[in-house]
Amino acid sequence: MSNIVAIVGRPNVGKSTLFNRLTESRQAIVDEQSGVTRDRHYGHAEWTGRKFSVIDTGGYVRGSDDAFEGEIRKQVEVAVEEANVLLLVLDVEMGVTDLDDAVARLLRKSGKPVFVVANKVDNPQRQHDAAEFYSLGLGDPYCISAMNGSGTGELLDALVAALPDDEPEDTSGLPKLAIVGQPNVGKSSLLNMLIGEERSIVTPIAGTTRDPIQQRYTKFGHDFILVDTAGLRRKAHVKDDLEFYSVLRSVRAIEDSDVCLFMIDAQQGIHAQDLAIFHLVERNRKGVVVIVNKWDLVEKDQNSAKAFADHIRARLAPFTDVPVVFTSVIDKQRVFKALEEAIRVFENRKKKVRTSELNDFFLPIIENNPPPAIKGKYVKVKYVTQLPTTTPQFAFFCNLPQYVNESYRRFLENKLRERFDFSGVPVQIFFRGKAKSED
Repeated sequence: MSNIVAIVGRPNVGKSTLFNRLTESRQAIVDEQSGVTRDRHYGHAEWTGRKFSVIDTGGYVRGSDDAFEGEIRKQVEVAVEEANVLLLVLDVEMGVTDLDDAVARLLRKSGKPVFVVANKVDNPQRQHDAAEFYSLGLGDPYCISAMNGSGTGELLDALVAALPDDEPEDTSGLPKLAIVGQPNVGKSSLLNMLIGEERSIVTPIAGTTRDPIQQRYTKFGHDFILVDTAGLRRKAHVKDDLEFYSVLRSVRAIEDSDVCLFMIDAQQGIHAQDLAIFHLVERNRKGVVVIVNKWDLVEKDQNSAKAFADHIRARLAPFTDVPVVFTSVIDKQRVFKALEEAIRVFENRKKKVRTSELNDFFLPIIENNPPPAIKGKYVKVKYVTQLPTTTPQFAFFCNLPQYVNESYRRFLENKLRERFDFSGVPVQIFFRGKAKSED
């Protein structure tokens, strides 16, 4: 198990700025508006050769009627339970508030090492102001400026000295499955159901999830990384900067994934924005499984699923070779089938086909169904091979590659999929001039 450091505190003290500083990234959204961070947000940090995980939490609030703030408070409490070391971030400009006292009491009860971090100390006068934080009874405050990095070295030295001698988990090489779709289709509910805890905040309000949420899944013989992303809406509907950055991080999560669990709402059907998300996944050459969620809320008969799946594939054309799974996350219907399909797509994406097998299969087909002649010239394919790329790409060597049209390319792709099963994986086919023989 990796060592975990949790950053906690009341809203707007600079927790996400410190998170970005420690992880040397811009993963967490930073804004002057309070309550920007909602879910627990994980990153990786390293100092003097020691690696550890960092959790950014939402601002801790008590007694609020706001639905988000109540859920954020739960997330903070879970993060405190998970962590080995706790960083209590305070704002030196504001001094000690009642909320700071409340958070300090929570941390003292945990019995874990706590470091008091006096943030926004960017001049000598503010170092004197930080003496007020001794009243919390948690030891010496570490004066830092998360914005410019001053003082973070001393903090990190003390932090790594307090970490247990555990080696971090190596998650490199594990399949990474990103859950993508429009807002409120059930992405966070799916993540929570699979891992068996309230990892992501779920509300009926669109845009609840802001940062991509990563969680390792190790049940029922599976081992992969699940990523919950913010819902992707049309640009015209993105009204504020926070949602803009959330969307940007969702796009990056797609780019970093292996397979996308593309969720749509069974009640809403598939719309133009769904197609835009799907084509984004396809352009990035990621595997895809279509999950039709909330299927329990749809009136249906024995033919409904087939008709709906055919409709979806028709809208997704020309890339129609995708698994379609009908689920109800609330009722836990066919969710694990969706996971199994995702793992199958992941294996398909890695698949390598021997050159001899490709040529034995394709050359007779091409001989019987050659490319149409153009300007009286005939295309002759001599050789087929799979390229050494991370995604399935195939090269057909021929005499006149410029004369091969798109319809014939589709014909060969369909034959390839029929024979070698690349379901859920975008496949690229290239036509190249004949390779010159070596002397």
